[in-house]
Formats: sequence, C-alpha cells, structure tokens
Amino acid sequence: MQNEFFTTETQRHRGFEEMQKETLTKRFLLKFFSVSLCLCGLIFPAAFKTFAQSDGSQQNKTGRAGTFAITNARIVTVSGATIEKGTLIIKDGKIEAVGANVPIPNGAEKIDGTGLSVYPGMIDAGTNLGLAEISGGAPATIDVAETGDMNSNAKAFLAVNPHSSHVNVTRINDVTTVLSMPTGGIISGQAAIINLNGSTQNEMALVPTFGLVINFPRITTGGGGFNPFGTQAPIDFNEALKRRDQRLDDLKKLFRDAENYAKIQEAYAADKSLPAPPTDLKMAALKDYVRGAKPVIFTAERERDIRGVAKFAGEMKIKAIIFGGQEAWKAADDLKKNNIAVVYTNVHNLPVRDDDAYDYLLEAPAKMAQAGVKFSISTGDNGAMVSELPFQAGLAAAFDLPKDEALKSVTLYPAQILGIADKLGSLEAGKIANLVITNGDILEPRTNVKYVFINGRLLPLTSRHTELFESFKDRK
Repeated sequence: MQNEFFTTETQRHRGFEEMQKETLTKRFLLKFFSVSLCLCGLIFPAAFKTFAQSDGSQQNKTGRAGTFAITNARIVTVSGATIEKGTLIIKDGKIEAVGANVPIPNGAEKIDGTGLSVYPGMIDAGTNLGLAEISGGAPATIDVAETGDMNSNAKAFLAVNPHSSHVNVTRINDVTTVLSMPTGGIISGQAAIINLNGSTQNEMALVPTFGLVINFPRITTGGGGFNPFGTQAPIDFNEALKRRDQRLDDLKKLFRDAENYAKIQEAYAADKSLPAPPTDLKMAALKDYVRGAKPVIFTAERERDIRGVAKFAGEMKIKAIIFGGQEAWKAADDLKKNNIAVVYTNVHNLPVRDDDAYDYLLEAPAKMAQAGVKFSISTGDNGAMVSELPFQAGLAAAFDLPKDEALKSVTLYPAQILGIADKLGSLEAGKIANLVITNGDILEPRTNVKYVFINGRLLPLTSRHTELFESFKDRK
C-alpha cells in the first residue's frame, strides 16, 4: 500500500531513508508540542488554584474593634450558670461585664440578642492549622515538618500562614483559638497557641511557644525498610521492644544532656572568666521543657504507650500532655497519678482493630469523664476539617458524654490544659472577648453563627466557602 508521505515524485528526488527520517522528526515534534500543551493545561490551572486558595483575600478582613453591648441574649457562661436573658459588654478587646442587669455604656454598639445564644469561642488543642494549605499537589503550601529526627528548636509560630483559607472557614464555625503543632521525627518542634484573626503571626499568637511535640517511641512489629519485591517479615516482639527501649534511652539521655547544657550556660553567664561554652540551639530550646516549666505533648494512642508516657514523665519530672489518646481511659490511674491531660483526636476515626465495636472510639470521651481523666476533644486535623470541632463534641454527647461536659471539652477544658483558662474558655469579666453568637445549640449542625468576636473585634462571616456559595448559588 502506497504511503501518503512517500509519493513517487518524492522518492524520485530523495532516498527512502532520508524521507523516513524527516517523517519521524515531524511526528516527534508533533507529539512533543501536544504533550507540552497538555502539561501546561494541567500545571497552570493547578498553580492558579493554589494562589487563589492562599491569596489572603478573605483573611485580610480582620474586623473592627469597638465597644459592644449584646442584650436580651441567652448567655452560656460554661464556668457558671446560664443567664437566660442577659447582657454582655465588650470593651478594649475584653469582656467588661456579663450578667442579667448590666448597665450599657454610652456610645456602645448594641446587638439585639433576642432569640440568640452567646457562647465562648471553641478551642481546638491539636491541629496543624496555618501550617498546611493544600495537602496534595501543592508542596509549597505545606510546612508542618522539618528534616531530621530532633528538631526541638523548630517553632510552628514562625511558619503559621495568617492568610490561610482555613482560618476563616474555621472561625465562622465557632472555633476561635487553636494549638498549631509541627509533626515528623521524634522531636517535632514547638507548638503555638493562636487566635484565628490577624495579619501577622505576632497578631495571631497568644502563646508563641507553648509546648514541645514528641512522637513517643512505640513498639512496632511491622516489617521495616523498603522492599520493592513485597512486604517484609514482621519483627520479633522482643526485638521490637528492645528497639523501643533504645529510643527511649536516647530520649532520656537527650533530656539529661539538655539539663547539663543549661547549667553550663548559666554558670558561664554568672562567671565570664569561665571558658565560653559552645552554642547549641537544639539543646537551648529544651531548657524549659526538661525543667518542667513548659509541657511536653506526647503523641500516643495505645494503653501501653500511654502508660509509657506516664512513666517517662514521672522519671524525668516533666509536665506531659497526651495527644491522640484512643485508649487513655484504660490508663486512667497512671494519668491521674501524674496529672497528665489528654487531647483526644479520635471521635471521627474508625476503630483500629477488626474486633473493636463500631462505637469504641465514640465512647472514649465518656469513659474518660467517668474515670476522672482531664481531657479535651480535638479534631487533630491539619486545617481543612478543624471547623468540624463542634460536631465532634456533639457526637461524643450522643455516646454518653453529658452535654455540659461535651461543651466544656471544647471550651473550658482545652483552655485549662493549655494554661490559658484565665484568658479564654468561658464568659467571665476580664477575659479576652473570643465569643460566638448563634441561633441555637452550638453543638447542633443545624445551628447558624450570627456573630463572631475575636480579641473583641467583630468579624465578617465570610470565607472561601461563602465566597464560592455566593458565586454559584444562582447557577442553573
């Protein structure tokens, strides 16, 4: 069959091999440019999408300050009795007064709270909010972990993106304060407590360096390393135990070395005639934690690991907090003995073991409450789902956790665990005015938020979600 590229006239003037080479070149160039155009079509929209979600167009709306009087509202103080028809005054960023018969200052902007309820803003004590924007496909928006295993000097506060779209999405759904934590390695770094309003990290930060995050060494019997030809054989339990103990010994040695480093630095500061010691930023960052001045947040889920944390904290005389805590209620005796609180992150997770009941993790908050363990409920999320915190507390209430305890688990209790109960967690005079006003029960998904205040600033109820809704609501 005659090839259209190889006419008799062409073959008469050229050799067959020369024409074949020309044809292949043309086909290669055609495919090259086709693929290039396809890649451009994939890459550029993805890039535009990344910029669109991270451009800060919503987060720059930081609200307005002033003196506000919320009148005739149902005020749920959390720490005390609910005021069925009361007034709450906000001035200079704080709650100036709250009660049934509170005088309204001259010039105050009045908000009629008839039919509405006022609650303290919720606190999620375990997130990566501000450190991750788009978890898949946009690595430049992810800053949750550093390289290496020991990163005690890494500070989440410095990496928080104040213009993250997650900030606005979260705060208009009752959550006004979060603990933002780094991840990865053995010592991940230092977590920060931030309010969800502000144009800079300094404006957002409530406690820039709250606690040290440590992934507590676990006993793992799964095969380790990379095997391209299949799964690796499980590790013997005794060998796994030996490896865990070695990592624990290394961690203990690091803590002791940090204490010695701090003593040497203090000795030199008191007597400059001594030889100047070398500077080690990682050791210096551990000082307040190894001395118990600040808490250490240990990620641990299973009972044996949680008991291991309690033993470690007791031996090293440090303040500890459990992050995760699937089986914390089983280790209640050790937790209470060592005054260790739990940030529970598993309400929306599935049971790990095949023979666990479907409600195994849903009932855990109620069991911790019954056992007398201090705890708070957290989403444990990187940002996108932190707005679900009220629903997770509501779900825990549906599985035997008393409703007032469910509310406290996302307001007063996390404030106590984070050491900020003198500032947040309840509606009391003198506390920071982080509060939300709703048209119903704050733990109910059908409830709508009508007003949000952070640091006493009245914020617009806008986010990327509301922006997209307005853009497409009339589409047919």
